[in-house]
Amino acid sequence: MSAVDLGDAQLLRYSRHILLDEIGIEGQQKLCAARVLVIGAGGLGSPAALYLATAGVGRLTIVDHDTVDVTNLQRQIAHTLARVGRNKAESAREAIAAINPEVTVVALAERADPARLAQLVAEADVVLDCTDNFATRHAVNRACVAQRVPLVSGAVIRFDGQVSVFDPRGGTLPCYSCLFPEDQPFEDVACATMGVFAPLVGIVGAMQAAEALKLVMGIGESLAGRLLLLDGLRMEWTSIGVGRNDGCPVCALGSVPTGD
Repeated sequence: MSAVDLGDAQLLRYSRHILLDEIGIEGQQKLCAARVLVIGAGGLGSPAALYLATAGVGRLTIVDHDTVDVTNLQRQIAHTLARVGRNKAESAREAIAAINPEVTVVALAERADPARLAQLVAEADVVLDCTDNFATRHAVNRACVAQRVPLVSGAVIRFDGQVSVFDPRGGTLPCYSCLFPEDQPFEDVACATMGVFAPLVGIVGAMQAAEALKLVMGIGESLAGRLLLLDGLRMEWTSIGVGRNDGCPVCALGSVPTGD
């Protein structure tokens, strides 16, 4: 990322960031030069994308093939009743434009296949997986490992949430497949049948945005190597250490992940 000069308007807009010693002008410049990819513009992607945009991320690519449904409005805060029937990525772009028109938003109304994911991930500094199925999560993970781009993963169902970071740049940390192997019989559980507590997607989506911003600026300690679990009924967080699987077919030494 190359540095971006901040004008007077940007210095004012981002002044509360700049006041933080850990961020300052240099950190904000990194954010304004950053390229972030968000896969999914639903419950998690909505708050994540909005916070990334308000924080000043320079280029935000949002991918979602789905359209806004009235049942989404209970929790997917980037969308409105007036945009029911519109593509979610396009709807999110409109919401962001009303808050921070300085952000370049690329809205892709498509379902990204592995080849397309490889291209999109290669153009990003960090990726947020805000999807709701294991097949897509694994495809995104493979692309991130192959391109050595950090991945921020989140999930929510009913009153339970989880969030973690999978950073392949160091070579010693686990990837998503280390934690949830592709050959294990995990069952996709849809909120359409199980339900989801609305504020929970906001909490986890905002945390995904926070982790992405920290990764871009190189500040603090990320969730790489840790999985945070949230019990929303008791409002309790549990932190679990996650180790690398030396036999992981995606990231283990000797494996050759590809985007194909």
